[in-house]
Amino acid sequence: MKKALMAAAALVALPVLAQAQSLQYPGFYVGVEGGVNWMLNTTILNQAVSPSTGFAAGGVIGYDFVGPRIEIEGVYRSNTNNTGFPGLAISNQINQVAVLANLLYDFSPGSVITPYIGAGAGIAFVDSNSSLGSTQFAYQGIVGLGWNVTDQFRVNLDGRYYGTTNPQVSGNFPNQAGNSGWNNNNFSVMLGLQFKFGAPSVVAPPLSLRRANTVKDALVRNGVPATAIAVIGRGEQGLLVQTADGVREPQNRRVEIVIQ
Repeated sequence: MKKALMAAAALVALPVLAQAQSLQYPGFYVGVEGGVNWMLNTTILNQAVSPSTGFAAGGVIGYDFVGPRIEIEGVYRSNTNNTGFPGLAISNQINQVAVLANLLYDFSPGSVITPYIGAGAGIAFVDSNSSLGSTQFAYQGIVGLGWNVTDQFRVNLDGRYYGTTNPQVSGNFPNQAGNSGWNNNNFSVMLGLQFKFGAPSVVAPPLSLRRANTVKDALVRNGVPATAIAVIGRGEQGLLVQTADGVREPQNRRVEIVIQ
């Protein structure tokens, strides 16, 4: 009885496991992404700066190991602010471009919904005295959910903290002379679409025989001797509900276990 219960539990899990195996495989992928960016308040040249909500947009190229993922990402961010600095690139707007190497991990690889976390590091080019003229070290942390729409298309929604080392600007007008470093801290919400190359080609056996073999494998893993199991695929024979060709009837997509 115990083995029978274990086998029944395994059968319940089989559709989920089969789906997980079919929705993710190792391979290269590319993607595009975009969303909103909030730059935290800071002080530049002794003047308080309160940036407005801005945007972020970019793209990635990566490799999925089914669990761990690595990728190279480029992102452009832009936020307007409440100040005017004559002669500076940050006059009423702060723009920045970052190129980062990310390491991510999917906690439920292959499932329809896949939680993930990640971290990245690289370089950023931030507005300063000239357009995107200040090169800084950039870093970020990522928490998100992936939706494996198919085995090749995936949609990601994540939240990020992104920051850089302090950009420097020089002031040459009254009360704001000299050099000033300012804190560059950001939070972003990003929506992305990814496409994976090289979907594996799988030649599936007849549907009824494949289901029967899947059940046999589950029974063997739970202690039933393989020699005691006979697998028969009946195809269109023995239908519980008579249907026309091409019509899917749940009662006909079944596996029968006969104990003798």
